[in-house]
Amino acid sequence: MALLRSLRTQRTTTYLIYSRTSVNVSSSSSAAVAAIRRSLHTTTALEVDVQANSQSSSNQELQHGQAASILRRRQQQHHHHLLSRLIGTPVGVGVGGGSRQHARYVHSGQNGRQSHQLVQPEVIVGETMRDKRQLGKSASPKPTGTPQRDPLDVSFNDPIAAFKSKTTWELVRAYMVYMICSSEKLVEHNMTLLKLARNLLGQRLFVLLMKSSFYGHFVAGENRHTIVPTLERLRSFGVKPILDYSVEEDISQEEAEKREVESSVSSAGDIKEEGAMPQYHVDKSFADRRYKVSSARTYFYLNEATCERNMETFIKCLEAVSDDDAKVPRASAAGATFGTGITAIKLTALGRPQLLLQLSEVIMRTRQYMEDLMGGQGNVLTHHKTIKDLEKYYATLGDNKNVQDFLKNVTSDKEGILHLFPWSGIVDEDSQLSDTFRVPDPQTGQMRRLISQIPPKEEEMFRNMIRRLNTIVKTAAELDVRIMIDAEQTYFQPAISRITLEMMRKYNKDKAIVFNTYQCYLRESFREVGTDLEQAKRQNFYFGAKLVRGAYMEQERARAQALGYPDPVNPTYEATTDMYHKTLSECLRRIKLMKDCGDDARKIGIMVASHNEDTVRFAIEQMNQIGISPEDKVICFGQLLGMCDYITFPLGQAGYSAYKYIPYGPVEEVLPYLSRRAQENKGVLKKIKKEKRLLMAEIRRRLLRGQLFYKPKGNYVPI
Repeated sequence: MALLRSLRTQRTTTYLIYSRTSVNVSSSSSAAVAAIRRSLHTTTALEVDVQANSQSSSNQELQHGQAASILRRRQQQHHHHLLSRLIGTPVGVGVGGGSRQHARYVHSGQNGRQSHQLVQPEVIVGETMRDKRQLGKSASPKPTGTPQRDPLDVSFNDPIAAFKSKTTWELVRAYMVYMICSSEKLVEHNMTLLKLARNLLGQRLFVLLMKSSFYGHFVAGENRHTIVPTLERLRSFGVKPILDYSVEEDISQEEAEKREVESSVSSAGDIKEEGAMPQYHVDKSFADRRYKVSSARTYFYLNEATCERNMETFIKCLEAVSDDDAKVPRASAAGATFGTGITAIKLTALGRPQLLLQLSEVIMRTRQYMEDLMGGQGNVLTHHKTIKDLEKYYATLGDNKNVQDFLKNVTSDKEGILHLFPWSGIVDEDSQLSDTFRVPDPQTGQMRRLISQIPPKEEEMFRNMIRRLNTIVKTAAELDVRIMIDAEQTYFQPAISRITLEMMRKYNKDKAIVFNTYQCYLRESFREVGTDLEQAKRQNFYFGAKLVRGAYMEQERARAQALGYPDPVNPTYEATTDMYHKTLSECLRRIKLMKDCGDDARKIGIMVASHNEDTVRFAIEQMNQIGISPEDKVICFGQLLGMCDYITFPLGQAGYSAYKYIPYGPVEEVLPYLSRRAQENKGVLKKIKKEKRLLMAEIRRRLLRGQLFYKPKGNYVPI
């Protein structure tokens, strides 16, 4: 009996091997398959190799051997019965070959010895016995090629799945941070309190305090080397990084306004010509772009040398991501695989904001020009007009050389006009803006500028900005790392999106390297995404998009009201959610069409960047409904480090493509970032309440089970 009890406690791998048959297991056998799997996970296999004690009597050895033989025979009969249920054959009856059909069982030897090879197997159905789901014990290593996967609780209420990647101290720290974020007064004055603590404690003690609280929770480390343990742990639990060097200048409002006004106005002056749009001109009241913005960092232009340093910083981020990726083998790098990490960048870090303002105004005035000429509204390509249609509109002008030269530079394909201007020349660093953006007057035929005259020095600044972006994206392509270009204020965004789309056209030929960001709190989001998807299809490049709710809503609404232009923001939170879901559904619909037509569905890659669990659930439900699996690698999910772990980690552990936005930088230089995180958490008290509840549940569970010193050890492989 002692031997029997000992044998029952042994854990090993059980294999069912059956030789060549003509049996085809149909989908109707799925219930039986599940029954066998459950049995294999709950039935303890027997040790074949029973070692007798050399000091025992021969009689004892015989008894032990007989007992092992009986148990082994019963075990085989039980599994043979289950196998027979699977293939629909009575117990003891052979299939397609009588005695040739049989089941054999191989058990691992003692002390980690490998099981011996089996000869002539045709089909092997095998599963490794898993440990019970209990933290505090290391999971058994998985065979190569079979990464661990957990079922997904779409209610996101499983504290074990949410926090198995955390030590107990990290849970306590997170709970403490969220408690502080729940205090409105502490959050409101957080920057003042941080500076006071730094003065009272001195630098060394202040750094220790921050690393054991806010900094330790929201920031991965001080440099690309110290963040490595965090990245490795994330990877081991199925989550990938989006790196961001989060050092921000802590400048006063007065300094911010001074820099912004100086860098947003041409040296020729702020000339508002006929047809000028007020929203694309700087206003001192809103020159500090941090106003009412808590969830996005802000760059203020100082000089060209600063922009060069920003470029070098972004490249270092790419190299850090590439180093992390090199540690994880990937089966394929084709398409929008999301198998690699990502770096986020902002275009305002790379150049003078005045140039983005002027370019944005050009784009919007071009749209207005097309609407006046042809009716309708929206982007140029949405009109589906041809060059011959344009010629008809200019017919009254006769054989006008200006018009003919203009028409030669129009970008078009067989479906119609894509752009009125040669944007490819603009991103190739060789075009003069002042000469490019001119259109014929329909009445006189004279060429009129859509952009005010730009001095040669500022033309050079624009070319420098494009050169920096080209350098970053080219480096990303060489390192096989993705680039996400962040969205910014609406008065910059037309230019940012236009430049980003041209970078996609240039670099996204074989896979999605460049991703654009779309803010769904804007009324035009759905239309903009649809237009850009159409351009990607017609110009045959991979389209990458990050969908967010947006970071500048309050500022945008206040600015529109003050300057007297239409509010670009959706009227309600519910309208923004509807816009997000509508836009995501359109992307998924197009992916499904590509799959059904046999095209490469990875030509569209979408990141659902949301802390809203309803939106994440909606995305998963839509994927299931239209037949898109995580393995298709066209949809991924992203959240900030230190926020909504109960969403990110269960997704990654269930086999979905999941990302954490990873900020890093020296403690004292990321204080503005930490201040914004505190402000943002104050604004999402409902999410904090749930995260605190799950944190406390997991802390209590570990306390009751004696797992306070639990060490996270993941065996997951990011998809």
